[in-house]
Amino acid sequence: MSNAIEIEAKALVKEEDYAILKKAYEAFPSYRQTNYYIDNPSRELAKEGIALRVREKNGIYEMTLKTPLSHGLLEKNFKNDGVFPKCDLVRFLTMLGFDVESLKILTFLTTERIDVETNDGLLSIDKNEYSGITDYEIEFEYNNMEGAKHILKSILAQNGVYAPFSKATKVHRAMAAIKQ
Repeated sequence: MSNAIEIEAKALVKEEDYAILKKAYEAFPSYRQTNYYIDNPSRELAKEGIALRVREKNGIYEMTLKTPLSHGLLEKNFKNDGVFPKCDLVRFLTMLGFDVESLKILTFLTTERIDVETNDGLLSIDKNEYSGITDYEIEFEYNNMEGAKHILKSILAQNGVYAPFSKATKVHRAMAAIKQ
C-alpha cells in the first residue's frame, strides 16, 4: 500500500483545444487506462465524498481509495490482480461503517493520456470516454492548488487555449452519466 496527497488543477476543454494540446506535446507518448468505479447501489461512498476505483493500465491493476482532505485528496493505492483485496482497505472501509460486500463496479471510464513531466509538476492531457460520452480534460498536478492553477492557466494560454477550471472529477462525471 502507498499513500499520496493529490492536488491538481483541471480544465475541461473543447475537442479542438484538445487537438491543439495533443499536437503541441506529440513528442510525449500516449497510453490508455481504464478506471472501474466502485460503490454500492445507494452510492454511500460518494455521499461521504469517497471514491473507490480499480485502474487497469498495461495489464496491471491498482485499486485506489480517495478521501477528501482540506487541500486535495488522500490516495491509498493497492496493487492487486483485479480481485477486491483482503487488506487494510477492507478494514478501513469497515471501520468507517461501510458494508464492503455491497460494493460493486457501477461504471467505467477509459482515458487516452499524455503525461508531460515538467520542472514544476505533471501535466496530463486526457481524452475520456464513458457511457457514450467523450470529454477532454487537462490536469496539472502540483504541491498546492493556487500554484497548480497558475501553471495550468499559463500552459493553456501559451497554446491559445482558454477554459475555466473545473472541479468535476472523472469519477463524478462517469457516475453522473449513468443516471442519464
